[in-house]
Amino acid sequence: MIPREFLWGVASAAFQVEGALTADGRGRSIWDTFCAQPGRIRNGDNADVAADHYHRYREDVALMRELGVDAYRFSISWPRVQPTGSGPANPAGLDFYDRLVDELLAAGIKPVVTLYHWDLPQELQDAGGWQSRDTAARLADYAALVARRLGDRVHLWMPINEPVVVTMFGHAVGRHAPGLELGFGALPVAHHLLLGHGQAVRALRAEGAGTIGIASNHAPIWPASDDPADVEAANGYDTLVNWLFADPILRGEYPDPLLAAAMPGPVEEDLRIIAEPLDFFGINYYQPTLVGAPDPDGEADSSVLEGAQLPAGLPFAPRALTGYPTTAFGWPVVPDGLRQILTTFKSRYGEQLPPVYITESGCSYHDEVGPDGKVDDQERIAYHRAHIDALGQAIAEGVDVRGYFVWSITDNFEWAEGYSQRFGLIHIDYQTQRRTPKNSYYWYRDMIRQHKEAA
Repeated sequence: MIPREFLWGVASAAFQVEGALTADGRGRSIWDTFCAQPGRIRNGDNADVAADHYHRYREDVALMRELGVDAYRFSISWPRVQPTGSGPANPAGLDFYDRLVDELLAAGIKPVVTLYHWDLPQELQDAGGWQSRDTAARLADYAALVARRLGDRVHLWMPINEPVVVTMFGHAVGRHAPGLELGFGALPVAHHLLLGHGQAVRALRAEGAGTIGIASNHAPIWPASDDPADVEAANGYDTLVNWLFADPILRGEYPDPLLAAAMPGPVEEDLRIIAEPLDFFGINYYQPTLVGAPDPDGEADSSVLEGAQLPAGLPFAPRALTGYPTTAFGWPVVPDGLRQILTTFKSRYGEQLPPVYITESGCSYHDEVGPDGKVDDQERIAYHRAHIDALGQAIAEGVDVRGYFVWSITDNFEWAEGYSQRFGLIHIDYQTQRRTPKNSYYWYRDMIRQHKEAA
């Protein structure tokens, strides 16, 4: 039974929706640089305009109010607030988020803030980026600046979104900005991201901000067979993509001594900062991954990394997960995977696990506005209905889940995939910026109403 006080929300990220990349003193980010490099983004797309949320936020908040959500999870653009990643705040940048927060509160919607959703200021990258320990300290300074301005009105805080994706896609295989292909040499990036998270938690609390967590991507890792080699490979991959990013935060330790030894020091001292107690733990869930031992005569499934190839010589190989419907991204739709990862977290961490929010879950389909002016996205409705049912089962099994955020409120710029993937409850015509609520928008609205009336 989903509790009455459950938080129903929607989500977005600054670089994916705001546009206005040169407005009001915003600095350049690694994603601006990445988009400008030929061949990096599908169809040569860029986020110069995106969903134009920077100029149309009032229209978007009005649509959220009509939707009836309790909360809006959005990210703050680091280069909009600190154009070079350090130094004083850009007043115009903070003013935008001040207006957005006030608009949300006036609509009865709780602001939920992610501080770092991948748009690192380019000058910090030029100084070493997340390979440099100093970037963790810069994140804490930035967190303090934002908290001083917005701390009295933000409902939930998340310093970082999906450190596993930043590490793997951005630094190990080069699929995302800054486009580095370091392989296992990206492990120090993971450590500095986690350290930055911990330092930012402390900085937020020092400024009086409350209810702080993280948004971290997690999913079940399934062995390709019962063969011991496949089981061992799946366990190794599980350690690398799940527990490397959760154990340090929730247990204050790395899940494997070899991983700890690969991290830049002082590791033990850093782990005490990384494990700063949280008020909640946010899980972003999309799909399980099937993993087996490397097959010299076969190929790993590159869809797990959105087309990027894993380095040769790894002790595991993702495999295609068949037998399930798929999204337009080719991702298998497995609602029970959400229940599985939630109950796994409960069994692994016990009392160390704070309350949980599903800070992202969603699906992309090739939505089009029909002749009747409607977007009939029945597959998205089925996706969210089934995933909400699955988290309800996890609650019945004892997991303290407090909220669910649909990714995403509008169609947006989907990173390396450009505008080829549509995740939104609201369709965006990128030529006119016309907003058209999809049928899933109305379904979610009615579901929220019914839940509140029944509770």
